Amino acid sequence: MILYEYPFNERIRTYLRLEQLFRRLGELIPRQHPLDHHFALVTIFEIMDVAARADLKSDVLKDIEKHKHQLDSYRGNPSISEAALDAVVAQLDHCFTSLNQQTGKAGHALTENDWLMSIRSRVGIPGGTCGFDLPAYYTWQHKEVAVRQQALEQWASTLAPLAESIYVLLKLLRDSGVPQKVAAERGQFQQNLPQGRTFQLLRLRIDPALELIPEISGNRLIVSVRLMRQEPDGHLQSSTDDAAFELTLCA
Repeated sequence: MILYEYPFNERIRTYLRLEQLFRRLGELIPRQHPLDHHFALVTIFEIMDVAARADLKSDVLKDIEKHKHQLDSYRGNPSISEAALDAVVAQLDHCFTSLNQQTGKAGHALTENDWLMSIRSRVGIPGGTCGFDLPAYYTWQHKEVAVRQQALEQWASTLAPLAESIYVLLKLLRDSGVPQKVAAERGQFQQNLPQGRTFQLLRLRIDPALELIPEISGNRLIVSVRLMRQEPDGHLQSSTDDAAFELTLCA
């Protein structure tokens, strides 16, 4: 099954972008080729760009606090394990403390590294990190694998508190939804959303064998899915076939 996710607000959209970048970084650092480490460094810069939003850190801290209060309200409920509850709250406490202790935005400490910033200023230029442009960076790419990995891990560690917080918040959000089987008639599906509840994320799973691509749109009142089929020339055409998929709304 292919999983598609659609955020209902800008905050969750930012979280999902950061999660994708953090996962990519985690894949690239353990690799050995200098090209992989180049793109690991590019990914660190992309994370810094996304995290540069002034209110991101405060949004994350507020979300952590909100989840802690919500979980604390479950205490004393006989159907909920106190041990499991304590473990999640402790994880949230750890995320809050680690992120709150950081000064400035994510990756702020890296901005004081002139060498890294010289690379950052060139990565947006096509071919801007050639050996004749940045000979010191070209030399670094020829160092031993362990040396490069150690440096990347050290730079990435400045982003770790934000990464852990994003992972935990998105896991709690995803776990709040209940999957349901739905059907699109002639490639179209619409569902009214219940009043009094604000959904933040839609998750859609569909069988790749159907060769259908969902185009999702939605707001606080309604969600709509249009199933598309890609033609050999790359153009998308609306499907007129009935199809089933799994839908999860997370609040």
